[in-house]
Amino acid sequence: MAGEIVAADIGGTHARFVIAEIEGTIPRLGRWVTLQTDDYASLAEAWRAFAAQAGRPLPKAAGIAIATPLGGETLKMTNNRWVIRPATLAQEIGVDRLTLVNDFGAIAHAVAHLDVTCFAPLAGPDTPLPDEGVISILGPGTGLGVAMLLRRGGHTHVIATEGGHIDFAPGDAIDVRIWERLSEQYGHVSAERVVSGPGLAAIYEGLAAIEGRTVVPIEDSALWQKAMAGDDPLVAAAFERFCRLLGSVAGDIALAQGAQALVIAGGLGERIADRLPRSGFAERFMAKGRFQARMEAIPIHRLTYPQPGLFGAAAAYASEHGGVA
Repeated sequence: MAGEIVAADIGGTHARFVIAEIEGTIPRLGRWVTLQTDDYASLAEAWRAFAAQAGRPLPKAAGIAIATPLGGETLKMTNNRWVIRPATLAQEIGVDRLTLVNDFGAIAHAVAHLDVTCFAPLAGPDTPLPDEGVISILGPGTGLGVAMLLRRGGHTHVIATEGGHIDFAPGDAIDVRIWERLSEQYGHVSAERVVSGPGLAAIYEGLAAIEGRTVVPIEDSALWQKAMAGDDPLVAAAFERFCRLLGSVAGDIALAQGAQALVIAGGLGERIADRLPRSGFAERFMAKGRFQARMEAIPIHRLTYPQPGLFGAAAAYASEHGGVA
């Protein structure tokens, strides 16, 4: 079956929409529209704004990726004020068939269906993603997204997780000092506290405290700009530490999931991709004691497709409904 659906990727800051054409299980995306979530009171309002920009009747089917765990009568977005009620959402936006998927579950659906040209080697063996076994998918952004993709017997199974909330496990004395400082602030210190967009500030301020320096807090986006510029020694040290911690967490996830390959995704992952191979990322990824040889055999790729959340939302719909009438 072939036809059109609306695909949407709803995050804390942006809501992206596109009309996607589906042939079998492979979507083709049109031109997407990006809206600011703060400009709209609800998903339904943003949906109507997209419809107005589309200038045509929207398809009556939709696949929507949402940056929050699914389950329950209401879904409360973590980083915006939208409240989504799955039972009534289809009626609110005027569709007959609807698939909801976790945002990183959507990324896993994209990994399952995108071709080899959408991946670039990052570390480990320069081999393609396997046709059998587990692929771990990890992406730092506003938080830390984690999912897994199981390929077995010609079938794919996507499993969304909340792996970003595992404990942050310090790997050396400096990590311990950073953990101690965060523990005093938050109690539980998750991997997401350090391996995420806001995590760079936590590391930066932690390194300053270790050196007995007083620093003025820097807004996250400005701090990342300084990290990419590389002209501030303390920020550069924080960025290097971030890359090492990303490697540690990625290795933990790969071991826990029994992965044969790992994919780094997300906007922040793409932004730092050129810097990761020159950092301590791979060293920390492989530093798993008796399992180092296994870790050295795991290919690590980065996802280069520009809108994997939209592609994955459409692919998740196609997987559930088998196309569009």
